[in-house]
Amino acid sequence: MFPLHPPGDPYFINTTIFGIPVVVRWYGVIIVGGAMLAGRIAAGRAERRGYDPEHIWNMLLITLACGIATARAYYVIFEWERFAGRPWLEIINPANGGIAIHGALIGSVISGVIYTLWHKLPTLDFVDIAIPTILVGQAIGRWGNFMNQEAYGRPTTLPFGVTIDPEHRLPPYNDTATYPPNTLFHATFLYESLWNLAGFGLLLWLERRLRGWRRTGDLGLFYAIYYGIGRLWIEGLRTDSLCTNGVGGSCSDALRTAQVASILLIVGGLIGLFINHRRRLTPAEIARAAGPAAAPAADSAPSAISESAAETESTEQEPARAATQERLHEAHAASGEGES
Repeated sequence: MFPLHPPGDPYFINTTIFGIPVVVRWYGVIIVGGAMLAGRIAAGRAERRGYDPEHIWNMLLITLACGIATARAYYVIFEWERFAGRPWLEIINPANGGIAIHGALIGSVISGVIYTLWHKLPTLDFVDIAIPTILVGQAIGRWGNFMNQEAYGRPTTLPFGVTIDPEHRLPPYNDTATYPPNTLFHATFLYESLWNLAGFGLLLWLERRLRGWRRTGDLGLFYAIYYGIGRLWIEGLRTDSLCTNGVGGSCSDALRTAQVASILLIVGGLIGLFINHRRRLTPAEIARAAGPAAAPAADSAPSAISESAAETESTEQEPARAATQERLHEAHAASGEGES
């Protein structure tokens, strides 16, 4: 057996300097680290397509800030019974617990689209550049949940479950008489991390494999379908879901908000693919569909035409040369007869 055991201390830095508390959680370090790696990969992809990679870093700062804000707003809306009546500073502070990835996606996508429109950049091109790398950031970021002992699932007998300290468990799993400290829970953060890493590889493979069929913007739609499918089944294992009735937990009497959002992502992605493939091809898409063989074929066309023309000319001149030779032969014959 190799169960996962979260560290007891979720802090990367927890000290005071000149009487001022300085606190940095592992969760924040991991989230930012994942975002920076995703940005580095996206910047390289942008540069290879001829775009200034600085746009990626600018977008990263904006989308990260907007994504955190909307992730917190999304969480508070669906947990309002818990936050109602509390001070606003406590409500908007994500350090008090609670952000939601679907909310982060909403803010990131909207702010990213606004950025590309403001700078007159091709929005769909930048969707294709950035979307696969988002999965990298998500895969790494999920380990922040491990450090916080959150985003875990029901008890499991699998050998790679995760232990959760009783103070971090939701009822009824905080009853140590029924669920002792060594109880293993589904490591749903791990499942999603691995799912997202596999998705990153899949999107890069589809980008190459479907080169002739793929339209600009398709990678974003593939992401919506793929991530929606993964989150749909993983969310069903969790015990700390956001619920549509405003009460978090296992959602026994309500739908899980993340599953509803995931279904919308899947359906939206499928409809988007249908619409995207009904529009006219752009010149860039036509060139990509033609593939690298198109240029050599075009270059060889003039020589093929020249060879064909020369062949035709040779064929047309053949009867004329034969007639000339026949007349010369007759002349020589006539000349020979007069002399004898």
